[in-house]
Amino acid sequence: MTTENLLDDRPLVPLRAMANKVPEVTVYFWIIKVLTTGMGETASDWLAHLLGPVPAVALGGLALVASLALQFAVRRYVAWVYWTAVVMVSVFGTMAADVLHVGLGVPYAVSTPLFLTTLAAVLAMWYAVERTLSIHSIRTRSREAFYWAAVLATFALGTAAGDLTATVGFGYRGSALLFAALICIPAVAHRFLGLNAVAAFWTAYVITRPLGASLADWMALGHVRGGLGLGLAPVTLAWTAAIGCFVGYLAVSRRDAPSGRAVRRSG
Repeated sequence: MTTENLLDDRPLVPLRAMANKVPEVTVYFWIIKVLTTGMGETASDWLAHLLGPVPAVALGGLALVASLALQFAVRRYVAWVYWTAVVMVSVFGTMAADVLHVGLGVPYAVSTPLFLTTLAAVLAMWYAVERTLSIHSIRTRSREAFYWAAVLATFALGTAAGDLTATVGFGYRGSALLFAALICIPAVAHRFLGLNAVAAFWTAYVITRPLGASLADWMALGHVRGGLGLGLAPVTLAWTAAIGCFVGYLAVSRRDAPSGRAVRRSG
């Protein structure tokens, strides 16, 4: 699945502030995205058990700030910088959803629509300011800030949605199968039913979170909870290694390097 700019009747002109900061949407993009969601889910739980909830959240927050600061500092897409930021958003997004549920007692049935509303608000503000939601146009600080705010909201939403389905009867394996089926819908709708490419992208992007998280939980958690019982630490380390292999390949091959296409200037 690829994305295009939303319809805009203004002329195409290059944005020269910096190169596009987001990779091309290839099969590698989706593979790594799912891996980061699962790794973030188990890493968050592992750290909470290892360090305690408060130190884990503090460490996750600091790591998120550091990774995003580095991402904003570079002037072009750098594979390991970008995906490190995504991993930390995944870890902290999981913690944010868990804090609401475990720490504050907010049910998943409440936090899921809350995060959905938050994501909708971020996307609405982004479009109101920039007149586009295309990831091919992340060439200004404003768009980059909106992009990462949307990414953080998708991770929190996906975490809550995945936990919701797991606790209402689907279980982790059932949830993984459910979201594996659901993620095909925006691709099919875009391909055959004319769904806007940007809408299809962000819909699929949200679904990757509960898909990866449910799969990782199923692998890590014990038999009593319907899992394979492989353990949080082994699954976290294995998925981290897989992410490292794919990102290393892309860093060398540059198969996902942005094409540098012209984009529509907004404002």
